[in-house]
Amino acid sequence: MAVGNIATYNRKRNFRVTPEPAGKSTGTRGAGRFVVQKHAARRLHYDFRLEWEGVLRSWAVPKGPSLDPAVKRMAVQVEDHPVSYGDFEGVIPPGEYGAGTVIVWDRGQWQPVGDAAKGFREGKIKFTLEGEKLRGGFTLVRMRGRDDERQPSWLLIKEKDEFARPAAEFDVVEALGDSVITGKKKPARKPAAKRAGAALPPLLAPQLATLVTAPPDGGEWQYELKLDGYRLLTRVDGSDVRCYTRNGNDWSPRLPRIVQAVRELKLPSCWLDGEVVALDEEGVPHFQMLQNAFDRGSTAELRYIVFDLLFADGEDLRELPQTDRRERLRRMLPERRGALVRFSATLEGAPARLLAASRAAGFEGLIGKRADAPYRSGRSRDWIKLKNGQRQEFVIGGFTDPQGSRTGLGSLLLGVHDASGALRYAGNVGTGFDEKTLAALHQKLVRLETAASPFENGPQKVGTTRRAVPHWVKPRLVAEISFAGWTAGKHVRQGVFQGLREDKPPEQITVEQARAPSAVKGTQKRKAVRRAVKLPDMRITHPERVIDSQSGVTKGELVAYYAQVASLMLPHLADRPVAMLRAPSGVTGAMFFQKHAEARTLPHVDRLPPSLDPDHGALLAISSEQGLLSAAQMNVIELHTWNATRHAIEKPDRIVFDLDPGSGVSWQQVKEAAVLLRALLDELELKSFLKTSGGKGLHVVLPLKPALGWDEVKQFTGDVVRHLARVIPQRFVAKSGPTNRVGRIFVDYLRNGRGATTAAAWSARARPGMGVSVPIGWDELAGLAGPTEWSVSSFEERLAIGNKPWKAYERSRQGLTKAVKALQSISKVPRK
Repeated sequence: MAVGNIATYNRKRNFRVTPEPAGKSTGTRGAGRFVVQKHAARRLHYDFRLEWEGVLRSWAVPKGPSLDPAVKRMAVQVEDHPVSYGDFEGVIPPGEYGAGTVIVWDRGQWQPVGDAAKGFREGKIKFTLEGEKLRGGFTLVRMRGRDDERQPSWLLIKEKDEFARPAAEFDVVEALGDSVITGKKKPARKPAAKRAGAALPPLLAPQLATLVTAPPDGGEWQYELKLDGYRLLTRVDGSDVRCYTRNGNDWSPRLPRIVQAVRELKLPSCWLDGEVVALDEEGVPHFQMLQNAFDRGSTAELRYIVFDLLFADGEDLRELPQTDRRERLRRMLPERRGALVRFSATLEGAPARLLAASRAAGFEGLIGKRADAPYRSGRSRDWIKLKNGQRQEFVIGGFTDPQGSRTGLGSLLLGVHDASGALRYAGNVGTGFDEKTLAALHQKLVRLETAASPFENGPQKVGTTRRAVPHWVKPRLVAEISFAGWTAGKHVRQGVFQGLREDKPPEQITVEQARAPSAVKGTQKRKAVRRAVKLPDMRITHPERVIDSQSGVTKGELVAYYAQVASLMLPHLADRPVAMLRAPSGVTGAMFFQKHAEARTLPHVDRLPPSLDPDHGALLAISSEQGLLSAAQMNVIELHTWNATRHAIEKPDRIVFDLDPGSGVSWQQVKEAAVLLRALLDELELKSFLKTSGGKGLHVVLPLKPALGWDEVKQFTGDVVRHLARVIPQRFVAKSGPTNRVGRIFVDYLRNGRGATTAAAWSARARPGMGVSVPIGWDELAGLAGPTEWSVSSFEERLAIGNKPWKAYERSRQGLTKAVKALQSISKVPRK
């Protein structure tokens, strides 16, 4: 395919019908902007486009980009598009090429690394992206095939850099599903300031609920029945009614009766959010009935239960409280029991009683929603789910042959993804099937058979008979399973098959962890912070902008937090070079570290002498409250510091051991690991201090006399960790990387090298929930309930204690000479 040729693009489209732009090459040369368009055609995919030689070179990426370097996304090269296509959002009519809805999911600038023209020819293009969601290094690698392939297959791969994030921790496609054009409107400051004339977005990502163990006892909540069906968002624009799954797939052709029923309601232009269900004779949603209806192509009797209204008649309602949106919706929809489309009623009564009643009636549980909360796409603690029993999705990785008189298959082999993205075997399920289901499942699975096990730790055999030898399948299907609990080996116990899920991609399936109800009490505390704290006398842009949808923390509340803890935090920042993690789009958006001064200075942030870090820009430091708050105003969330001060930059004055747990490690094991590390340090006659990391682990900190150099200190810390890994290999590992530390803890000593940094005490963390790193005493460790005991939403009770657990820190500065010799003696391994 010739570069810069859009003849194929024009030939495939009838521009009298499609709203897509016609065009031709601009004639410009070289790289320019990039765009990623989310395209809900027959199947949802993402179109990745790079401006090059006057056109948009284009690839169709079925699963969308990933920020995980271990995840390689298939990218099929398609025809060049005109540069003007980069601004296109709209609906391509049925019958036209690519019929479906298109939104601009991301956009920005791209820069090739090396010779891009040569990379295009040879099939390996390295480049950087500066987008609103995608940042940092990426590579496109062409897979082997015929030279004359019309649509060559490539792999889109994220480079390992500061913008990379594990897929199990953060899926950028799921977390940030909206358009960067229509989904990026400035929120209203007050609920009354509704946006009249707001454009109806082509696509929307749904708000998702957080699983909790019990109803929260604070705040004002509304409860609805949890419906056992498929999530469905519906866009109504006159007679054009389109139904989308939670992942943006257009299911309108599969639900013609519901589309017609919505059309007959004569609604204004709007977006509805609800659930499509199949009801049994008692009026209870039945998931396997729903799955059977789709399998047979007989969906006429399905019901659409609607619970939220996001847009209506030119108004964007997402900033309104839940109660206001629901009242508007209630007046628009019928509540009669037999209607195909109806309103999901609010339940009255105590949540514990409602949950018990829902269990007796055969429902899956309850959904609770904070009454005063706005609508936020993505996982949120403003919506919670309470389940009657355990139930979740699993990836099918294999099946066994039937035994006795049974037909089709014996059991399904189930898996879930761990924190590193690996598929872990989670047991098998052999009940819950009827004969039709067994036959249909077997037919689907045999088409996916493969020679290799998809499990990282898969069994060679299930059960004791010859027929129990597994048939492995490609991990493409997702099953919903109810079960009694988990065994000690992390396998499901007494599982029952409920049906297949077509609306959830396999790579998103992990173990669903229920949170304690205290984790969702944030609203009252956040309001208290806003009332009690007077924001500093400085201009704060967009203080109302929510930077963490999980906790609801706004930018103004983060600045207020740093104003409150400034006096506690500044001693930990004083005279130390600082690396600032900036997150302009909040904790789920693109982030970047700033370690050196740039052309635009941050007000009140100090520039250190250039001689401290030759061949780089000036290092930065924060020595005042104004500097700290100025950084927060410029979207800095985390502050990380060196292990040396500006006065002796080549002589570290502290050591940090970061306890970084792998997947499958409990919080209790992390605490025990900290005690074991302390015991070793005590044996070496080294005084250590403790703080929470604000993330998953703990930081053990040793104050030093600045005497040794970086290499000597790093060597000693590495020897400590290697000794732990040799003596207690079942608990500790000396190699970094998610696959190395599965079930174990990597004590990160690499933070003790020159230029390495660690989150400072009292720093907020740019993660959902926004935990805070807090100094604690060793005597407090046993009672610590979790790694994020304190957060930006719940820290006030700790202010009175402050830095007191570290009051002996300065007078505990120590040398390492004796400790080095003692470690050599007890480990009996000479230093390298």
